[in-house]
Amino acid sequence: MTWQPLHDLTQLETLRAQSFENPVLIYKHSSTCSISSTALNRLERNWQETDMAPVQAYFLDLLRNRPVSNAVSAEFGIPHESPQVLILRNGECVYDASHLGINYPALKNQLSD
Repeated sequence: MTWQPLHDLTQLETLRAQSFENPVLIYKHSSTCSISSTALNRLERNWQETDMAPVQAYFLDLLRNRPVSNAVSAEFGIPHESPQVLILRNGECVYDASHLGINYPALKNQLSD
């Protein structure tokens, strides 16, 4: 799985624009949270490039980039949680999950629609 780092507020407009071409996935991670590490590990372990080829995947270290994390929540109207995954399509958040609700089969299902 190839993550693009999300660390700058100016990237949000790029992500929104990309979501009109391909789905965009944002993973909000807390490096001090064991649940966040578990959810990330499960996601990466199950990720299949053949299924997810069109997806642009972004990794947000929310402890290092709190203003970006807050802006993601405000920009897409999704209350902050950690860990959290969001899927953007056509400029909007169409799916979000948090904690151990983050799982590959659910993401795959959302992205195949």
